[in-house]
Amino acid sequence: MTLKGARERRVATGGVELCVAELGDPQQPTVVLVHGYPDSKEVWSEVAVRLADRFHVVLYDVRGHGRSTAPKPLRGGFTLAKLTDDFLAVVDAVSPDRPVHLVGHDWGSVQSWEFVTVGGTEGRIASFTSISGPSLDHFGHWINARVKRPTPRRVGQLLGQGAKSWYVYMLHTPVLPELAWRGPLGKRWPRILERVEKVPGGDYPTASLPSDAAHGAWLYRDNVRARLTRPRPDAYAHAPVQLIMPQGDAFLSERLYDDLERWAPQLTRRTLPAKHWVPRTRPDQLVSWIEEFIMSVDGGRPEPKATGRHADRFGGQLVLITGAGSGIGRATAFAFAEAGARVVAVDRDAEAAARTAELSRLIGAPEAWAETADVSDEQTMEKLAEKVHREYGVLDVLVNNAGIGLSGSFFATTTEDWRKVLDVNLWGVIHGCRLFGARMAERGQGGHIVNTASAAAFQPSRALPAYSTSKAAVLMLSECLRAELAGQGIGVSAICPGIVNTNITATARFAGVDEAEERRRQKNSARLYGLRNYPPEKVAEAILDAVAHNRAVVPVTPEARGAHLLSRVMPGALRRLARVEPKL
Repeated sequence: MTLKGARERRVATGGVELCVAELGDPQQPTVVLVHGYPDSKEVWSEVAVRLADRFHVVLYDVRGHGRSTAPKPLRGGFTLAKLTDDFLAVVDAVSPDRPVHLVGHDWGSVQSWEFVTVGGTEGRIASFTSISGPSLDHFGHWINARVKRPTPRRVGQLLGQGAKSWYVYMLHTPVLPELAWRGPLGKRWPRILERVEKVPGGDYPTASLPSDAAHGAWLYRDNVRARLTRPRPDAYAHAPVQLIMPQGDAFLSERLYDDLERWAPQLTRRTLPAKHWVPRTRPDQLVSWIEEFIMSVDGGRPEPKATGRHADRFGGQLVLITGAGSGIGRATAFAFAEAGARVVAVDRDAEAAARTAELSRLIGAPEAWAETADVSDEQTMEKLAEKVHREYGVLDVLVNNAGIGLSGSFFATTTEDWRKVLDVNLWGVIHGCRLFGARMAERGQGGHIVNTASAAAFQPSRALPAYSTSKAAVLMLSECLRAELAGQGIGVSAICPGIVNTNITATARFAGVDEAEERRRQKNSARLYGLRNYPPEKVAEAILDAVAHNRAVVPVTPEARGAHLLSRVMPGALRRLARVEPKL
């Protein structure tokens, strides 16, 4: 995607001319996007066009990059002081009367930290979103603290970040980086990004890449060594800061930001399961967080009070949960709401779904909606998926949780009984994965699918042939889908709870008995599960952990973990236990 429709102007500053592009309504708040190395402003094209619906978006090629001219000589022409003058010249040209919201990625974030911590820019920056680029001053103090007090943990952190910073040493080598970028590396770079970073192919990077990268080597040579050895003691941010940390960043350790609250008192932290080039691989999530942060700063709406321990991970993400009207589904909706996610609560009971959505908003979800659907009905699910994608967007997390219980011997279980259990427990999961997972894959920005299986998936039982079969199929489906979607950045987790205190026991069917006996067994099952009293909130917590850490199979409850272990090391013991008929 190119910056079609952008208005361009030239801004003269410090002996260079900067190419500045603008999108959106100039009367709206101004967002300035600063690119990193070895990029040009086009790295932001996917983010810029999305932000332009609500903001005045400004991008510029840093001096020596893209369509901006390079300083002469190059040496000494890329100091942070000169880059700050460039930023002020752009801001004065595009937003002379109002402060701007600043967003930087990679070296764009490095230099933006300078902008937001020096006195000359105070009052010109309303907020700063930092992505994959620390302040050199903060980095210098971080190094000094670990050198002066070299505990084993701190030495490990130094060595770890030192290994990630290998490219910085290479860029300080005379001539060789320029030769590499203007030669084979410049030609192969697009393919490297596609293969290693999963950056979609197309019109990025631009044709100016070889000269951009050659000029940009001076960003490091002019600044890194001087600032790391003599960091400023007054590098405090004078505007609210949002820090977005890609968890798979190959160049930066998350430990670099451990002490950031000292330097940025008004700090919001976010984490993202992605690699370094998130402006290309995760534009939707970046736009959601940037919009939310700007609106909270400008007073358009309060920042959601996400308080859960996953608040920095799921804030603003779109999550859909089936079977959300009660039990594990409702607890999961609440857990995501507490973490600041937007929630779609789906249940065949419209009133229960509406109640879950209402409570989710009260708990912390910026937005929550209720939808009514029977997951076993393919046409209903297709309509639901169409509505969700049209009105709410593509999901970041899908939780296929809806399920029903059935107990009874194999020969007492009728064909109709089998059909009902498989339609909900298995086909409901298949419909969700197919309809919502396909959009995740098509979007190309990752995501996560959670399928609620059961400890019954790996623990055979003479009393649960249909239920156990359906859950074993869900477990295998999850494993297969995880393998297929791994290359697209989409994780798949199978959650396998044991005995959890939910109302599934009160509504479970018992094959081969009359209505009165079925009611008696339902009552006894509910009583036994109540005595066990393992709360669904703990399963919800396990679900969020599974998504945050991309776990494949997650047994929940001690008995589930025990059965899972036995299934792997002593399957014969489980088979003997399966012969025991439970007394209800």
